[in-house]
Amino acid sequence: MPLMSLGRLETVDLRDIWTTEATDFTPWLARSENLAVLGKTLGIELELEAQERAVGPFRADLLCKDIGTGRWVLIENQLERTDHVHLGQLLTYASGLEAVTIVWIAARFTEEHRSTLDWLNRITDESFRFFGLEVELWRIGASAAAPKFNIVSKPNDWSHSVAHAARAIDDAELSETRVFQRNYWAGLNQALQHAGGPVSGDRKPQPQPWMTYAIGRSGFQLQTVMSRPKSHVRAELAILADQAKDYLARLQTQKDEIERELGFPLKWEEVPGRHETRVSSELTNVDPETESDWPRQHDWLANRLNALHRVFATRVRTLELASSPASA
Repeated sequence: MPLMSLGRLETVDLRDIWTTEATDFTPWLARSENLAVLGKTLGIELELEAQERAVGPFRADLLCKDIGTGRWVLIENQLERTDHVHLGQLLTYASGLEAVTIVWIAARFTEEHRSTLDWLNRITDESFRFFGLEVELWRIGASAAAPKFNIVSKPNDWSHSVAHAARAIDDAELSETRVFQRNYWAGLNQALQHAGGPVSGDRKPQPQPWMTYAIGRSGFQLQTVMSRPKSHVRAELAILADQAKDYLARLQTQKDEIERELGFPLKWEEVPGRHETRVSSELTNVDPETESDWPRQHDWLANRLNALHRVFATRVRTLELASSPASA
């Protein structure tokens, strides 16, 4: 068997690609595909809110939202070694926001600044989280340079908290019903992984009758719900915002086109007494507790979730309200 020729990884100086932070690196990072790379490193799905946003006497490089929790994520960039000036800015940002995740990106972290972030994560409560990341550029031969983010400091037990963030009670205390619910969603995870669509099956299955999935914008999410009393399971787009009814009305102007693209009808409804609306599809006359029927139910839910994501994701990200929103 002939020997295969392999390339050699080479580092690229950050300044060869990004001359300045403000005019090169920050606009590059603000692009959705690059925020996705950063978000994957952090275990957070990010949505850009603003660039160069004033927070106290300073201006934050990027202000984002954690789509999964709705929390603020503030990103500060440096294309050189960390310094005290930027550390001071980060502390100012933390004092100006009640709950925030702060991400400090630099070419290199000094030991004292890394230790300071570790200390901040120890002494603050869970409403504040501090990440330190070093950014690198690599290429093979004449290929385009590729970025790589390396976490050098993170909140205590972050890897565990990502996996168990929504866990409400200890496994030993789960009732029989909650064990069933968790197992049901574990089966759906397998179906989603097998389907290979845009909705991932890597969510931690929860002991509850619903699961949520990001769709790329805070205030909007995909959900799956099972209901034995109503003998159905459903997949839906949920809108959870003060102007949820107005957003639903805007989407309904495309109702015929949306349902034609999906190939099945949807139920469009407001939730009485709440700032919530939803667009759903139901599989009726089923019993979620009939385990022998789980493969059929899970395949149906996986197909519906992926279809809803494909049809609604771009529409949701670009959705704007008219100057005279629909009456509530």
